[in-house]
Amino acid sequence: MISLLIVDDHPVVRDGLRGMFSADPRFEVVGEVGDGAAAIAAGEQLRPDVILMDLRMPRTDGVTAIKELAKRGVSARVLVITTYDTDDDVLAAIEAGATGYLLKEAPNEELFRAVEAAAQGQAVLSPTVATRLMGQVRQPASEPLSQRELEVLELVAAGSTNREAAERLFISQATVKTHLLRVYAKVGANDRAAAVAAAFSQGYLTP
Repeated sequence: MISLLIVDDHPVVRDGLRGMFSADPRFEVVGEVGDGAAAIAAGEQLRPDVILMDLRMPRTDGVTAIKELAKRGVSARVLVITTYDTDDDVLAAIEAGATGYLLKEAPNEELFRAVEAAAQGQAVLSPTVATRLMGQVRQPASEPLSQRELEVLELVAAGSTNREAAERLFISQATVKTHLLRVYAKVGANDRAAAVAAAFSQGYLTP
């Protein structure tokens, strides 16, 4: 049974999610709160397997809560479930450490599968969000690699797996994958080996 913490500032949404998941024997709702600050406290106290996290909430927003939960060593997988699918929202949540990103309009079975996948540490993106994200990273990028992208690339060049890189940088594997996708787009590569080779030739890495 997968334990869940529901975080949303709308009581009606919380009630709907609680009713939906409580009715399925695969899940157990161990708590529900209405803002990010309460989510941090509940995450530390209840230690759920998965946290269903809204993004835009009063006092403390979802992205801030995700970062703080990771900083405090809460091992729960965070699955963002929101009505917003803008590029900034998606990337901010994933870079903060979210395991997945779904829209509230998703069918029940899609939500169930997403929670099960998130509990196993698998990255989860709704089809529309995945399309937006891939469209963005495939665009020719004019900006240089960010510091975090360089850190991920250096670990990959040293032979680290995504899991090892995530552990070294204290981020999720989903976040590592996102950074790698952006690195591929920026250096003009399609895989890890090509990205490392391109990074050496472009001066991002030195022998």
